[in-house]
Amino acid sequence: MRLSDDVLLDVMARFRAEMVKGLGRDTNPTATVKMLPSLVRSLPDGSEKGDFLAVDLGGSQFRALEVKVFNDGKQSSQLESKFYPTPKEVIQGSGAELFSYVADCLSDFMESRNLKHKKLPLGFTFSFPCKQTKLEEGVLLSWTKHFKARGVQGTDVASSLRKALQKHKDIDVDVLAMVNDTVGTMMTCGYDDPRCEIGLIIGTGTNACYMEDMRHIDLVEGDEGRMCINTEWGAFGDDGALDDLRTEFDRELDLGSLNPGKQLFEKMISSLYLGELVRLIILKMTKEGLLFNGKVSAALLTKGKIEMKHVSAMEKYKEGLSNTKEILTELNLFPSEDDCIAVQHVCTIVSFRSANLCAAALAAILTRLRENKKLLRLRTTVGIDGGLYKTHPQYPKRLHKVVRRLVPNCDVRFLLSQNGSAKGAAMVTAVAYRLAAQRKQIDAVLAPFLLSLETLRDVKNKMRTELEYGLKRETQDRATVKMLPTYVCGTPDGTENGKYLALDLGGTNFRVLLVKIRSGRRRSVRMYNKIFAIPLEIMQGTGEELFDHIVQCIADFLEYMGIKGARLPLGFTFSFPCRQASIDKGTLVGWTKGFKATDCEGEDVVDMLREAIRRRNEFDLDIVAVVNDTVGTMMTCGYEDPNCEIGLIAGTGSNVCYMEDMKNIEIVEGNEGKMCINTEWGGFGDNGCIDNIRTKYDKEVDEGSLNAGKQRYEKMTSGMYLGEIVRQILIDLTKQGLLFRGQISESLRKRGIFETKFLSQIESDRLALLQVRRILQQLGLDSTCEDSIIVKEVCGAVSRRAAQLCGAGLAAIVEKKRENRGVEHLQITVGVDGTLYKLHPHFSRVLQETVKELAPRCDVTFMLSEDGSGKGAALITAVAKRLHNIGQK
Repeated sequence: MRLSDDVLLDVMARFRAEMVKGLGRDTNPTATVKMLPSLVRSLPDGSEKGDFLAVDLGGSQFRALEVKVFNDGKQSSQLESKFYPTPKEVIQGSGAELFSYVADCLSDFMESRNLKHKKLPLGFTFSFPCKQTKLEEGVLLSWTKHFKARGVQGTDVASSLRKALQKHKDIDVDVLAMVNDTVGTMMTCGYDDPRCEIGLIIGTGTNACYMEDMRHIDLVEGDEGRMCINTEWGAFGDDGALDDLRTEFDRELDLGSLNPGKQLFEKMISSLYLGELVRLIILKMTKEGLLFNGKVSAALLTKGKIEMKHVSAMEKYKEGLSNTKEILTELNLFPSEDDCIAVQHVCTIVSFRSANLCAAALAAILTRLRENKKLLRLRTTVGIDGGLYKTHPQYPKRLHKVVRRLVPNCDVRFLLSQNGSAKGAAMVTAVAYRLAAQRKQIDAVLAPFLLSLETLRDVKNKMRTELEYGLKRETQDRATVKMLPTYVCGTPDGTENGKYLALDLGGTNFRVLLVKIRSGRRRSVRMYNKIFAIPLEIMQGTGEELFDHIVQCIADFLEYMGIKGARLPLGFTFSFPCRQASIDKGTLVGWTKGFKATDCEGEDVVDMLREAIRRRNEFDLDIVAVVNDTVGTMMTCGYEDPNCEIGLIAGTGSNVCYMEDMKNIEIVEGNEGKMCINTEWGGFGDNGCIDNIRTKYDKEVDEGSLNAGKQRYEKMTSGMYLGEIVRQILIDLTKQGLLFRGQISESLRKRGIFETKFLSQIESDRLALLQVRRILQQLGLDSTCEDSIIVKEVCGAVSRRAAQLCGAGLAAIVEKKRENRGVEHLQITVGVDGTLYKLHPHFSRVLQETVKELAPRCDVTFMLSEDGSGKGAALITAVAKRLHNIGQK
């Protein structure tokens, strides 16, 4: 029975393997350690409050309690309880009698506490292995601890309790949560110490529970957050895994038990069996003449004569041998001093082995927790309860010492539970109550972001109306969707050839590219580019400074490529709203995306670029086309797929262009052929037409932006603003006490801290909540596991709405294209670019689903653009050159 540390480390490894087996869907049926999900997903956070009832069934006595929890800043609770006996005829009679007895006791308790007039939530501690699919129900797998009530196994015990309570017409009780005593212990200690995430019982029975990551629990849907797992470790070894450690005494004890072959680990550890083990060892030693002169008394032959209380008393070393002598004399054994020393020694070895085995299994749980959290060192608290731990003089010290030796990289605090199992049920109920109230508040905050199909259809129809306004001469001035003609009248046909320069200005970076296009059989596009930063002071300085900076960058690139002398045709991607009078004239309508350079709005940007080149007087360029990045995207995809007649950008900004029939464009002369229209749809809703779906958060983001009241649709759909919407929601939830313990950190107050790339990272399905917490920590937000779930949910609601709104707008465009062509069914390709579409884990899918739903007669293919703003600008320049040459001929 003496186990070395090597043996204990081996037991620890075996137990870890059993845990993994119990958590797996396919391996669970054959696992001895059942790893039962408790459906308890959250520990107390100190904000719980209210009046709760609890009943506790599972020990030698039954108990009813009233627990008052105060949210008074001191995290205090008050407890009143009453014990009732559990007669043998009740615990080994019929199930109906058992639950009827529990209901009678509860009714008596409520009468004595004057509670019969109140409707109260109740937590039910039921300390037997149960399978739970909901917090408020549990199916009994098997009885343990001398309980044998008939007809209960395989049934929902919470439902049986409800039925029994319904017969008492004078009380109104709602069974809200059903928990195991081990979980109750963890929750009670968790109320006093937020680090507590393990519960341990060492008493009549033994068990442990701990908070496991949902992603590892195959038996429950979902992988967000954590859930308390009730290991039911008493059955460890039922498959023979501990046979090499079980002694002849363990086997004899098991054969004489109520459940032979079952709960073998429990039979080596729990107080229900240790006294009997001591008796069997003493009996053998006596029979072999090693004790009491070989005289076996009738008492020593009687099963159950030595109990745990005797073992504990005999191990009180400070009292010498007097306790041992007294107990053995009562058993009609007449011990010598040597007999007393030997028996005391047997007691020590049996109880020490129990502490050792318990420590090995607990060390396995601690190691799993540490690895789940990816920590080098774990600090945690174990909530602990049970008669053996509480009353045995040496047990706690031995257990702590061995645990610390087996897992030196875990700093463990052992916290003794006060009224653990029963108060814990009330705590679980209080937490469930709190979570339900919080859920309601969170749902209310996020409800405006959930758009019905009807709402999305309405957005599509309004977008269609605005598109028509923008195309008509008499309404164009008032239109929010500007429908700007681009003078790009064709898409690539494969004959484009030559070297072209492209400039790309549209965000915080500026690119210069050399693009070589080859036609014919070996058709190809090769690109060389360099990226230059645009400092904030230049973005928001004067127009002259901005264009001088651009020309400086071009000069650096020409020098770098060794082509300063060549007068190359140039396409200028200028991703801001421009009114064009021809393909090489573009008047800036207004800055977006954080640009504020003065003296530019209302000016021709091509002229400003030519002026800056002239000022520098180092090189000359043939500026052929000023292009919007959306048009470039369409052209790039059009080079690969002639069916591509729509370009979509879903990135920092949001925009769409498409090939419109000339006859529908009233603001441009001529009716033949097609022209690409740059919709500039970001301004959709600036006339208030979508105010019904704008939330208070959208309004806050708009008011704090550089262009308040403008680009409202863009502010609901583009990457530049989504993170800021999320930040506003997080502030509101924190103010309501639903996040970050109600504390608004300094970093959360900073505008723009929550970049859209964090949304993409947080919503990634591959990301465990631990990593979400790390991202939040980088942002200075110290979050719990529950906080991380809520943040992820907020990000999901905001980005889903953005994708749906974008999809509704695009559905209006594809429907218009279908009607233009006069076909029943349209097949068309959309060229897409933008980081939100490309990098966000769900945006593209939701967008595509929405288009399919709202434009069912259009078969839309989405094609990712390869560098629309660079390659696209060169292709437009090439197409313009080709069309110009045809015109000249």
